[in-house]
Amino acid sequence: MRIKIIANLILLSFLIVACKSEPKEAHKAITESNEPVDRLSPERPDLNVSILLDLSDRINPDKYPDEAMQFYERDLGYINSIANAFEIHLRNKRSIKINDQIQLYIDPEPADSKLNKKLADLKLKFTRDNATKDKILTVTEKYDSIPRLIYEASILDDAYVGSDVWRFFKNKINDFCIEEDHRNILVVLTDGYIYHKNTVLKENGLTSYLTPQTIRGFKLNTSNWEENIEAKNYGFIPANKNLNTLEVLVLGINPDPKNPYEEDVIFKYWEDWFAKMGIETYELKQALLPSDMNAIIQEFIWDE
Repeated sequence: MRIKIIANLILLSFLIVACKSEPKEAHKAITESNEPVDRLSPERPDLNVSILLDLSDRINPDKYPDEAMQFYERDLGYINSIANAFEIHLRNKRSIKINDQIQLYIDPEPADSKLNKKLADLKLKFTRDNATKDKILTVTEKYDSIPRLIYEASILDDAYVGSDVWRFFKNKINDFCIEEDHRNILVVLTDGYIYHKNTVLKENGLTSYLTPQTIRGFKLNTSNWEENIEAKNYGFIPANKNLNTLEVLVLGINPDPKNPYEEDVIFKYWEDWFAKMGIETYELKQALLPSDMNAIIQEFIWDE
């Protein structure tokens, strides 16, 4: 009888050890690294993060130079912060619950097949089956090197045709940027102006574009700009609807300094546009230095 009791105690000890050790292997967050990691809740939502680049002449360092930091370099800093925030999000999640993705888009799509291959390399999907620590740590590496090549190629090419942000929202947002049961985040890197030569639409006071010339032509460069917008129904033509599952972060707003009301008008256009398309969660930010923008990006992406 005594031997049987001892045997049962030994068996019970093995079961207790097994129960304690199993969750650590099956449910632990992937935080093992020599680098410090911000601690987030391991019960995080699945993220679907998309980045849309505006590669219009706003990034031209000769046309729009900036002594503090060129605007394309600011973009690269923002992209680094986005990728880093996504990477830290993954490293804090329980490994068996990882189902997250990040991708980068240019519209219109480049004609260069090599450039398209680089864009394909930025479409990264992580699941419980492939989310190793080494694979997760490649996110910032890829999003540091490939976007830099894209920007440098665009500047060297010097053929800025504009960025078709309006048509992207119309034709691609649902298929490219929205996944069921995910927190869908779109980060748009733009100066706030929208123009593409193939998408110039006008419906009374509504347009598919916004340029400094548009703002001056609509007489929105005076103190009664808001009254003019309301009276003439100025704004963007809604490109979509029912986008309530999409959250949008617009970075890099850079208004024409000659008009003191330019920034207000740009913000008004985008805010009204989002409201008409059903986008409830969004933020619009000026072209801050990346060091100042980093915390803003982290807060937006890490929000639960």
